[in-house]
Amino acid sequence: MTDVVAGVDGCPAGWMVVTWTGRPTDIPQARIIEDFTGVLRLPAGVIAVDMPIGFPERACTGGRPACVAARARLGDRQSSVFSVPSRAAVMCTEYRQACRINQLNSDPPKKVSKQCFNLFDKMREIDALITPDLQDRVFEVHPELAFWAMNGQRPLALPKKVKSRPDPAGMALRRELLTVAGFPVDALLRDTWKAREAAEDDVLDACATAWSARRIRDGGHVRLPPDPPCDGRGLRMEINA
Repeated sequence: MTDVVAGVDGCPAGWMVVTWTGRPTDIPQARIIEDFTGVLRLPAGVIAVDMPIGFPERACTGGRPACVAARARLGDRQSSVFSVPSRAAVMCTEYRQACRINQLNSDPPKKVSKQCFNLFDKMREIDALITPDLQDRVFEVHPELAFWAMNGQRPLALPKKVKSRPDPAGMALRRELLTVAGFPVDALLRDTWKAREAAEDDVLDACATAWSARRIRDGGHVRLPPDPPCDGRGLRMEINA
């Protein structure tokens, strides 16, 4: 199997993908791929994606055990991990319907946040393709959990965004952590795309997920929870870093 890994983050134009061999001396490549089918066609042995894989039949306070475990490690950055709704709610294409269905399938009854609902299209896109066997290659990750791991398993002091805008100091901190952790972010090659298709934080997050993909490939990653439950389709509900 190829030693290339891929880090993937959702962006307005589809999926921001960073491919890398995992070696600090090798140059990573960033590109936009329109759909997740195209991501799966990449010659990558491990694909790490910042998007939930596996949905509970009934949603609980705090979301899946993986969400709760990740949030507990992130300190002031914990708001970056949202609670994954019930599978039935994720399958809804209209916001009010999603809220109503999740209220019927959550303990205690809870609506869906608009921010989470805006990701449902991408969550359904992966869910339509993923299988338990494919989870040997495709792993759920989270950029802020990757930065936590790079930072000696300590929460970051600075946010990535302030009032929905990238924070220069927080972005610089994350670039520094990537560099020190062996990811050559300053050497990153980029395809050409428009600002409305992908933002700078999408690229940075894809770099972080590529770093996590290398850790997964090499067997040095953290899996939350260590013994993850499976959803009704047999998909492991876990977050890796």
